[in-house]
Amino acid sequence: MGRVTARRKASHLTADSSTTRPETLAVEEPLEIRLNGSALTVTMRTPGSDVELAQGFLLTEGVIGGRDDIARVEYCRGTGDDGMNTYNVLDVRLTPGVPMPDVDVTRNFYTTSSCGVCGKGSIDAVRTVSRHSPGDDPTVVTSDALTAMPDELRSAQKVFASTGGLHGAALFDADGTMLVVREDIGRHNAVDKVIGWALENRRVPLTGTVLLVSGRASFELTQKAVMAGIPVLAAVSAPSSLAVDLATQAGLTLVAFLRGQSMNVYSRPDRVTH
Repeated sequence: MGRVTARRKASHLTADSSTTRPETLAVEEPLEIRLNGSALTVTMRTPGSDVELAQGFLLTEGVIGGRDDIARVEYCRGTGDDGMNTYNVLDVRLTPGVPMPDVDVTRNFYTTSSCGVCGKGSIDAVRTVSRHSPGDDPTVVTSDALTAMPDELRSAQKVFASTGGLHGAALFDADGTMLVVREDIGRHNAVDKVIGWALENRRVPLTGTVLLVSGRASFELTQKAVMAGIPVLAAVSAPSSLAVDLATQAGLTLVAFLRGQSMNVYSRPDRVTH
């Protein structure tokens, strides 16, 4: 498997000095995801939990509906120039009878692109393919449980502590118990890894859970939460307008600016109690 950190030299400058020293950086490498042997997408990711990433991606894109739709996942052999395995190409084999997605692999997935597409069209696309809508989930979480989550996530981000360059995503029970945490150079990849973990452990739909992300709440991350049946999405930074629109229509509770003892709740505030 590939490394998650690398050392590179950097010049450190201050007002009165200049020194050269090695710095620890997060590794970024491409992962090609193939479906039944055909190239589907390439994502830039931090190596590690690749199988989870691929499974989470396929679920949140509506390609699969559950773990039983996947027969096996394996790295492709001999993909390096020297014939050695680079662990950067992963092939997912669908269970016989599960249809291949009708997509143009030369373009981005429609539901993951919020650039240049109609907002209403994006939301309708998610609602059309979602099999695990969180709207009817009766989960309630206290504000105290929510405000404790960011510190728990930060404490669990081991690679971030040494590099400062990775996004984090964590899944919690409604009582605040952390279930899993994943890191990645891409915020969407970190979320896919978390959801892929849940899929592998047959916990999808993720009723009764809170997904916490270390950055902003984008449309894409909100989409992923909806597709996995997560009732509460919390972010330490700002949401986008389209994220709020999707959360409102899907019945997802969207919490943002979760810092210290305060937060903003943009949709389904009935799930958050004092």
